[in-house]
Amino acid sequence: MTSGGAEASGEDRTAASGETSSSESAEERDDVGDLAETEIHDVLRNERRRLALERLSERSGPASVSDLAEHVAALEAGERPPPNNLRQSVYVSLHQTHLPKLDELGIVEYDTDEKTVELTDRAGQVTVYLEVVPRYGISRNELYLGLAVLGILLTLAAALGVPGFAAVAPGTWALVALALIATAATFYTAKQGETVFDRF
Repeated sequence: MTSGGAEASGEDRTAASGETSSSESAEERDDVGDLAETEIHDVLRNERRRLALERLSERSGPASVSDLAEHVAALEAGERPPPNNLRQSVYVSLHQTHLPKLDELGIVEYDTDEKTVELTDRAGQVTVYLEVVPRYGISRNELYLGLAVLGILLTLAAALGVPGFAAVAPGTWALVALALIATAATFYTAKQGETVFDRF
């Protein structure tokens, strides 16, 4: 994640300079079929696009560009509310570059008149990669499942008297597994920068 004072990407600098990207509307575009791997990689290589998609994936309906800009800028700055100049920079880059690009690929539907955006059915081809734990290449759900299975196996081993595991009470192993799952969930919640309580 970039800090509030970090230099923007080339695409963001292009947006800030006032150059706009042309795009077709979702209704006019034939977006059947899967996205190419190169297209998915291109979408996810930009931090602001990733953060915007993460925000949209947390919602059940459309979001305003202002809301996205506020959220992304807060994560970049590491503070809420974010500095006005950073929020404005994010807003311009989303409106002029990133959202039109996502709309062109059929990942979102961007209403440039109402300044609202929402994910399409095709977005799942991209958002699934947002849940990947980069170091190990597994999804968060797989991480949680793995920790749960590990806890069950350790608990069973202790209950069955397996040497090396029986020295610890089965309930203790279960608590260790729960603690690991809670730690992982807390880490990703903190990294997200917002909890479910902040949305009400």
